[in-house]
Amino acid sequence: MGKRKKILLSESDMPTHWYNINADLPAAGIQLPPPLHPGTGQPIGPADLSPLFPMALILQEVSQDRYIEIPDEVQDVYRIWRPSPLIRAYEWEKALGTPAKIYYKYEGGSPSGSHKPNTAVPQAYYNMKEGVKRLSTETGAGQWGSALSFACQMFGLECKVYMVKVSYEQKPYRKVMMQTWGAQVVPSPSPDTNAGRAILAQNPDSTGSLGIAISEAVEDAVMREDTKYALGSVLNHVLLHQTVIGQEAIKQLEIAGADWPDVVVACTGGGSNFGGIAFPFVRENVTGGKQTRIVAVEPSAAPSLTRGIYAYDYGDTAKMAPMVKMHTLGHDFVPAPIHAGGLRYHGMSAQVSALKEAGLIEAVNVQQGAIFQAALSFTKAEGILPAPEPSHAIWGAMQEALKCKESGESKTIVFNMCGHGHFDLGAYEAYMANSLPDFDYPEEAIQRSLQALPTVG
Repeated sequence: MGKRKKILLSESDMPTHWYNINADLPAAGIQLPPPLHPGTGQPIGPADLSPLFPMALILQEVSQDRYIEIPDEVQDVYRIWRPSPLIRAYEWEKALGTPAKIYYKYEGGSPSGSHKPNTAVPQAYYNMKEGVKRLSTETGAGQWGSALSFACQMFGLECKVYMVKVSYEQKPYRKVMMQTWGAQVVPSPSPDTNAGRAILAQNPDSTGSLGIAISEAVEDAVMREDTKYALGSVLNHVLLHQTVIGQEAIKQLEIAGADWPDVVVACTGGGSNFGGIAFPFVRENVTGGKQTRIVAVEPSAAPSLTRGIYAYDYGDTAKMAPMVKMHTLGHDFVPAPIHAGGLRYHGMSAQVSALKEAGLIEAVNVQQGAIFQAALSFTKAEGILPAPEPSHAIWGAMQEALKCKESGESKTIVFNMCGHGHFDLGAYEAYMANSLPDFDYPEEAIQRSLQALPTVG
């Protein structure tokens, strides 16, 4: 029998509960600062969030319970693609000439091709259970919009997606995919909201940003009684839902008889796939005495963890979303129209930011040219074409593997391959034609944006 390539779990091995890292943050000496009301600056309560979210998600957002049960109806939909495989990258190890053992958790087998349905499905479910008829959301590269469109279709909800204009134009087939699941998709900034109209009046050629699209989607939800808002990253309940990834990975590594990981790597934009793979390993570091290095990789063009500051900031450009203490580049940040996929948000999850501030995770940033170079190295060896987002994690894993090549150590490296790149061929085409420029976000632009941070306390 040959070497075991894929470590598979049966459906009966799927996690029955999500893991909530809030329960273990105090053991790490971390107290999460509360979100603040954008108008009053006071800590927000459930009533403040009820125009945006169903009560079940609000309670998950603030829960201190270590485990939260996954409803049967959600598990039924999860079974379409979960459990996802953990794959040993034998061919890539050989191509890199490294003694390291590299494993990747492959989330590209979901209906929308990424990890995003892990939270889209429960969000649609809880909204449906509370009588909501319609969800509004934003999307950058389109992975989140696709996932929510699919989830709304599963539970009979309407879906309106505000898609960042540069991605709307770069990735037309993401838009078509959302439409096949019945969603209405518009480029953001759009003329459909006051926030969008204000931006267009100021700059008719605006390429958009996630901050702008969030403003539009939040306004849409607040203005209609039948509508709530759904977010694909950043918030505690979103990262909570993603922890099925890391929980499965731990079980699969045990089955494989693998060494406990020396390094876990994931890309970071708002923190959802990073939290999904990393939080169960952070738990083992904090409560189980393990010493896994956990590395977040972000684009140089949107470097919130590595070049932003840890401060309270608005979650959106129009200052309608709550203020959260996070690593931020400023809510006015508009990223360059790079092909880094969805990793273009101005801020980072409060939980991920707190872990970084406490020194429990590391963060690096990388240029888009390097991540596509790493992606081609990976796909030529392993055959799977990665999206630009996980290509940041691939680059990070590659750096660790090449260090092992130099030192001769056989470390175990795990990374989250959070989606395929079948909708990103325009970016690959540009890279192979040498027309994909590298871009460092200018320090003066960051400082200018940070000057607009709210004054708190």
